[in-house]
Amino acid sequence: MADLTFDQAIENIYASLKDDNRDLDIHIAALKAAMGREGVKEAVFEPGRLAQNNRQGRKTMQAYFKKRGIAVSFAASGEQTA
Repeated sequence: MADLTFDQAIENIYASLKDDNRDLDIHIAALKAAMGREGVKEAVFEPGRLAQNNRQGRKTMQAYFKKRGIAVSFAASGEQTA
């Protein structure tokens, strides 16, 4: 697999979440590698793009990613991720 940029890895996570979590662990591993290469400490997701945009869904996502070594936060309304 080619090295993805951080932004590409985030987009793959969104696609996986929309596709019933298909290959999610593979995309999480790619995201973790991209974060390491680019020196990013935390992945920021837009809540409106999540399959389950509610508190429970966000907390579940944070816990799942944390177990895999990725800190996750969510952008506030109207805030852009970089």
